Amino acid sequence: MDQLEEVVIADERWERLLELTGNAAATCYQCGTCTAVCPWGLVRQEPLSVRLLVRKAQLGIPDQDGQLWLCTHCAQCEAHCPRGVNVGQVIDGLRQLIWEQNQAPFGLPTMLWSLYWNNNPWSQPPSQRSLWAEGLGLPRFDPEQHEILLYAGCTASYDRRAQKIARAVVKILQAAGVTVGYLAEEEPCCGEPARSVGHTPFFHELAERAANTFERNGVAHLVTISPHCYDVFRNHYPRRDPNFHPLHYTQYLANLVEEGRLQFSGQVDQRITYQDPCYLGRYNNEYQAARHTLGAMPGAELVEMEPSAEESLCCGGGGGRMWLETEAGQRFGDLRVQQANQCGAKILATACPFCLACLEDSVKASRMTEIRVMDIAELALQAL
Repeated sequence: MDQLEEVVIADERWERLLELTGNAAATCYQCGTCTAVCPWGLVRQEPLSVRLLVRKAQLGIPDQDGQLWLCTHCAQCEAHCPRGVNVGQVIDGLRQLIWEQNQAPFGLPTMLWSLYWNNNPWSQPPSQRSLWAEGLGLPRFDPEQHEILLYAGCTASYDRRAQKIARAVVKILQAAGVTVGYLAEEEPCCGEPARSVGHTPFFHELAERAANTFERNGVAHLVTISPHCYDVFRNHYPRRDPNFHPLHYTQYLANLVEEGRLQFSGQVDQRITYQDPCYLGRYNNEYQAARHTLGAMPGAELVEMEPSAEESLCCGGGGGRMWLETEAGQRFGDLRVQQANQCGAKILATACPFCLACLEDSVKASRMTEIRVMDIAELALQAL
């Protein structure tokens, strides 16, 4: 007979865990819905037991087997939870406890140190943050002259593939007659990478620093490239200025189309399917902006993958997974590109740099030649 392991729950740790998780796990009654809908069950023989992680939080037991770091913060479990448990808050609290015990996975401390020293998670020089905008004639933001501040974010500033998204957005805005500026090297990191891996205190420090920068520069209307940046600005930042209004670029483009300022004359003539980024969809209930813009492009035929919209499959890049290794055969993107292929799409479009990276990797790994991954901004520029 197997011996049961004795677990002693320390009062101090229990109280700390309650504090960190905001007692979010209290209403969970262990129905198992969260585990059943978690996308890890699609790619692993043993699925991620979200229910077990929440139960450990209820009992004050820390995670010791690394399962906690599999969570991509896709919020699929929260969308289906019959009790409305904020599973993400539970995960973040459990992760913060691990940071306090100096037991975080290899690679994540390096990422946080890069945020501290370099103002970006990619270990790139701060002095090169604005190089992506060379040749675009993009001016330094002036609240007296510009309608919006374009916030590129760390990934679109440094990742060569994501830079193409930012450049496309600038060209579209300029073609629509929008007066737009940026903060160049002064642009702060939004802090989302720290928040995504559960280091909440550092996130708050970065958020305060960024909020100070925006306030100092008179920023009110801000448009982001990444849904991750948009989410933290909208839902997790200190509310100092009631006029501060962040938008994701797909929302802004959809508004321009609606106002008649952005009109497409170029033929796209492609069957397109759209990958809903989790941080736009389930976190911010934004499903229509990108589809509205696609629908305005001549010749674009939009087809939906199964599943899509509220049930859309995560790309696998959230929750800090971009800085952790995911084994071959366990990548959500591999399933997603197959689903795109099954609906007959020739272009798999998305609106998130992380989705773009994960899905393009899966297309390459699958050696698929019949489908191409593109960002909505790239398609919009082509349609001009």
